[in-house]
Amino acid sequence: MKKLSGLSDIRRYFHRNETPIYFVSATNFNLLGISEWVRNFRYINYIDCFDGRHPNVRIPEEQPHREFTGIEDINNYLLQHKEVVDYIEHRGPGGKAVFLMFNEESESICKEAGLEIWFPPAKLRSKMDNKIETVRIGNRAGVPSVPNVLATIKSYEDLQKASEGLGDDLVLQTAFGDSGKTTFFIASEEDWNRHKEEIIAEPEMKIMKRINCRGSAIEACTTKCGTIVGPLMTELVGFKELTPYKGGWCGNEIFADSFNQEIRDKARNYTRDFGEALREEGYRGYFELDFLIDLANNELYLGELNPRVTGASSMTNHAAFAHADAPLFLFHLLEFSDVPFEIDIDELNQRWADPDNIDSWSQLVIKHVDQSIDYITKAPESGIWKLQDDNSISYTRFDYHRRAVEDENHGFYLRISGQGDYRYKGADLGILITRGRLMTDDFELNDRAKAWIDGIVGEYEGMSLEEVDNAPAPPVGLKKDAFKIL
Repeated sequence: MKKLSGLSDIRRYFHRNETPIYFVSATNFNLLGISEWVRNFRYINYIDCFDGRHPNVRIPEEQPHREFTGIEDINNYLLQHKEVVDYIEHRGPGGKAVFLMFNEESESICKEAGLEIWFPPAKLRSKMDNKIETVRIGNRAGVPSVPNVLATIKSYEDLQKASEGLGDDLVLQTAFGDSGKTTFFIASEEDWNRHKEEIIAEPEMKIMKRINCRGSAIEACTTKCGTIVGPLMTELVGFKELTPYKGGWCGNEIFADSFNQEIRDKARNYTRDFGEALREEGYRGYFELDFLIDLANNELYLGELNPRVTGASSMTNHAAFAHADAPLFLFHLLEFSDVPFEIDIDELNQRWADPDNIDSWSQLVIKHVDQSIDYITKAPESGIWKLQDDNSISYTRFDYHRRAVEDENHGFYLRISGQGDYRYKGADLGILITRGRLMTDDFELNDRAKAWIDGIVGEYEGMSLEEVDNAPAPPVGLKKDAFKIL
């Protein structure tokens, strides 16, 4: 097979791709737009964000299923749905599958269906996903974590003993789980008593000194030619207007001068070194690292690893450098395609680090933050919305391209919860993507962000459960507050 040499060869290869590739997930959010770069790339999803109007999204008709306990269950349901099985068979043999999340059951189903999964094995991904293992890999790669100890904790006395030298204000994390729900802030025995059941149940905890920090994210892809690194993004975390979870991720910003040059360079170097360490562990392909910047001394610390595409992937894969060269995810597909290729990784990384190749975008992940439960009777459509001079919003037109956003007064809204769904604490309402920044330099929501949030939330209407006479019962599963679907 001819070796691909350089970006023009790589782009042409995917433009002519004949292999069916499927992104199986609750929505197509994480890999939005990839189907326009890769011929024969299709989305198989559970939630219809586009009311049937996206040409490359396939939504099978709802069938009875067991209760979903995670996104893996949603994907396994989709993979076994007769409409999906028939669709994959109709499009021909040799299909490949990519996921946000999958497990060993997914692997078994795909093998039976003749689908090859283009990600490292679920067992290896699970090992890499362990926050405690992340610390150990980082240590081996020379990428420091916040001062911490790893220990088994069965009492408050155990915690005090294990954390000696870290101070009295601590942050504890479990090995697995959404950090917004499995991170515990312990500064007293009263705090301990609130969370002790969850902590005691864990075989090992990551115990950190609490620092005053800013969150950031960076995505990369480790390949046989080296590790390709995207830009450092800010993270929106814990805003009560967006999420009910303290420490919960609720968006990102990407812009040329996020943080200072020293921090950006250090983050890129750390990510490259971590990617090389991952490849030594047998992991290859797409991953994301969260970094914490200590405001007391400007030190950069490793937060956690996500061995997958993430909620920030739509930002990375739509940045200006991606349109100029290729989206980062194409290098992941290339790595698993077994097509020989060569590329100057250092040159590519230098170009992607150039501020001239990074434009300014932001995204808000909007959840239902109230304790109330209601039945949605009206919801905003996916598409282009406009922020008016009086801070109200209006629907402009349907679209599924975020690049259709012309300026900071327009935004692309991807609806997750729609008419006929139930709203409850933590339910994902949707994602708003717009140009420019949505936080101040002090990492607070700016006025434009607040206007957008108020406008989108205000477009939803619902009826209390007492008012609903003939509404369907809450669907089995899809408890969107119970697990991360994005």
